[in-house]
Amino acid sequence: MAIFTLALHGGAGTILKEDMTPELEATYLRSLEEALEAGYKILASGGGAAAAVKETSIQLENNILFNAGRGSVFTKKGVHEMDAAIMDGATQRAGAIAAVRNVRNPVALAAEVMYHSDHVLLSGEGANEFAIKCGMKLEPDEYFFSQFRYNQWKRMRDSDNYELDHSTGTTERLMKDKKFGTVGAVACDMQGNIAAATSTGGMTNKKYGRIGDTPIIGAGTYANNKTCAISATGHGEPFMLGVAAYDVSCLMEYKGMSLQEAMDVVVNDRLTKLNGEGGMIGVDANGNCAMIFNSAGMYRAMRNSVGKIETAIYR
Repeated sequence: MAIFTLALHGGAGTILKEDMTPELEATYLRSLEEALEAGYKILASGGGAAAAVKETSIQLENNILFNAGRGSVFTKKGVHEMDAAIMDGATQRAGAIAAVRNVRNPVALAAEVMYHSDHVLLSGEGANEFAIKCGMKLEPDEYFFSQFRYNQWKRMRDSDNYELDHSTGTTERLMKDKKFGTVGAVACDMQGNIAAATSTGGMTNKKYGRIGDTPIIGAGTYANNKTCAISATGHGEPFMLGVAAYDVSCLMEYKGMSLQEAMDVVVNDRLTKLNGEGGMIGVDANGNCAMIFNSAGMYRAMRNSVGKIETAIYR
């Protein structure tokens, strides 16, 4: 029986302890621990990696603190457009959705695409039609409303600026004060199968139907039993340009690097050369885990079957 492992993230960026109240910090840590526990229970009871990452991501989508599902940010038009993906490393099957609206749990819809369609990526109205066909839980716009996200959007809706998740400063401070709102999970189950899932609400005030790296297989999400399962969080464009998640897999497969080594090269060398800020979590089929980021912080947690548990926010 393989060491089984689960890791998750809730976004990365300029996350500084001095900007966090003790109460909010405790709430974030508790939220990460609760999501970790939900997914880990599946692994501990013999469940598969894909089921574990899906459930972990659903828990994070249901939490208004995170920019995914219920906590998603507002677009230029004042609505919520969500992206998600899931990939099974054992079968090399994947499902992804982009720019969907009113779907309570986008990662669950991505799983439906993987299991019950002949496609990998569905977008917009078509993805919503598929959600209705599958009987997915839909919610009114009010479900996704949070005053915090609304105030953030209202501050910039009359401009052409956008923000990466919940920057607390003015637009001029954006390059200093960035937070990338994505949630995700990776897992290795008792059978040594691995999987990854990622979900996001994207950028505040985004327009033109912008889609980031989250639903792009190989960029923000990837899993292959031969190498690794990766879920990324960061400024999506550099992650797409660098095919970041798949790049980790390639370094492991073709250069013989360990998970930790490959992720370190991608996050701290290749992405930085593309001005890519953020991070990623990963596991391999031996249950090894790494959580690496080049930003000031990343909401993250992991647990494995040999007793290692970690929950953290800052560098």
